[in-house]
Amino acid sequence: MKWLVGLFIIVPTAELALLMYSGKALGILPTIFIIIATGVGGAYLAKKQGLRAWRDLQYRLTNRETPGKALIDSACIFIGGLLLLMPGFITDLTGLLLLFSGPRKILYPFIVKWLYNKMKKGQIRVM
Repeated sequence: MKWLVGLFIIVPTAELALLMYSGKALGILPTIFIIIATGVGGAYLAKKQGLRAWRDLQYRLTNRETPGKALIDSACIFIGGLLLLMPGFITDLTGLLLLFSGPRKILYPFIVKWLYNKMKKGQIRVM
């Protein structure tokens, strides 16, 4: 949790600096257009990917399969969609990476290991 405080200070500061640089290099209107376009495009992609993940989750549950990967995909897509709705280039890039399956495949082992460690410590309980 200590890293979360640093994240709430470092990321907005970096976003603001990058937006100011972009506004100076590209101009104010193109920068605003890029922010709006990534928000709208991100919302569309998040909805499309989210519906696909939801169908995969329903399919796994109806066939009595473990929904682990589908749940992690759904969580990544949800977080990616939220990041895309925030104004800024760093959050947009991170959100886009979470929406596509390639980067999620890279993150999947780390997420599983993190969840396993949390369950081992008793911080997460599966009933």
